[in-house]
Amino acid sequence: MNEAAPEANTKQSGRTHGLGRALDRPLGHAVSRLRSPRSPRRPRLWFEILLVAMSYWVYSLVRNAVPEQKAAALANADWLWSVERFLGIAVEQSVNHAVNSVTWLIVSMNYYYATLHFIVTISVLVWLFRRHPGRYAAARLALFATTAVALLGYYLYPLAPPRLMNGGNFIDTVLVHQTWGSMASGNFKNMSNQYAAMPSMHIGWSLWCGLTIFALASAPWARILGLLYPTVTLMVIVSTANHFWLDAVGGVACLAFGYAVSYAWYGALPHRLPRRIPPKAGRPARLRALGASREPAATRH
Repeated sequence: MNEAAPEANTKQSGRTHGLGRALDRPLGHAVSRLRSPRSPRRPRLWFEILLVAMSYWVYSLVRNAVPEQKAAALANADWLWSVERFLGIAVEQSVNHAVNSVTWLIVSMNYYYATLHFIVTISVLVWLFRRHPGRYAAARLALFATTAVALLGYYLYPLAPPRLMNGGNFIDTVLVHQTWGSMASGNFKNMSNQYAAMPSMHIGWSLWCGLTIFALASAPWARILGLLYPTVTLMVIVSTANHFWLDAVGGVACLAFGYAVSYAWYGALPHRLPRRIPPKAGRPARLRALGASREPAATRH
């Protein structure tokens, strides 16, 4: 009987360890499923095209669905203008008039304002998709979170742009020079909410593009262009009387929120993540390691 007892104990121990490993497998699988949404995945082209298109459609729909609170927007513009005068930064009117006196420059800025906002942002997304797939999802999340919180700003703080202020003496450069394609003036103005100037997504998106290029591009000239892009955009939004300086500050604040959301989800800023997607074999290896770590030393030997 004494000789049979160790054998029975060994069998019982084996069954116990087998049961433990069987329980570890679904536990490890559950842990992996919880963590997997936070792990960068290889982006799928068709899904990303659909996602970006749908997201911009929803953004435009919500932005334009915000009631045009004209009286409140004009009052907020007067207040913001008084704050800038108090701070000594209310130079938008001087910049607007000075640049408007150079026709080729202001017309170029009008087209810049109407087109590059979309072209450069989409181009950077495509570049990330192709060259930095491991960082794409985190960068895209930062951009989407930035845009989402901006919609809240449009609803809570309607603001007229300088060109629509009462008695502001600003020049609507698109209207004066009949620049085609702008959603801010002319025949297109009824298609867009004219009192959603705070925050400036021209700044939020251009700064996202600029920081992404600066952080990830290898060529020095590309990194310099990355920094110049939001800087020039700032001059354009002020020169065309579409935004106050403080609207740009609002755009920067929204971008900071977007990066905070991305950091909280992925545990790192986009440029700190691996450039390539880790191989799929890594997850089973972690699960095997998890099961092995729970086995007693005698069993592993």
